Amino acid sequence: MDDLDRQILAILRRDSRTPYTEIADEIGTSEGTVRNRVERLIDEGIIERFTIATRTGNVKAMVEIGVAVDVDTGAISDRMADWKEVDFVWQVSGEEDVVVVADTTDTGTLNDMITRARELDEVVSTKTRLILDEKLG
Repeated sequence: MDDLDRQILAILRRDSRTPYTEIADEIGTSEGTVRNRVERLIDEGIIERFTIATRTGNVKAMVEIGVAVDVDTGAISDRMADWKEVDFVWQVSGEEDVVVVADTTDTGTLNDMITRARELDEVVSTKTRLILDEKLG
């Protein structure tokens, strides 16, 4: 991955629907070069998916989850990623092992999701942080 790839990725992170022609104009290359590089980045697994960010007025939160020492964090992350309220699941270093980013319709739904996490045998602790505002980088 070189500087041109990084420039393309920076633009797509801000808006994954940016047309290749617009990206090409912004970074000073051809549309074909952008298209080929994006396809290569997808093939190599660098771009995993294209997604959207929403401003729905919903309650968004990060739920930090501690699990028992002998737990496969990959398995619990995969399970939680399937929950409908979950946008992202990150395996992290530090006091907690997994961070879930949730987007729920209200605090009751968020609380239900946290309760569901706490009821898992592998989970030993949770810490919730409401997301008050977000900016795109």
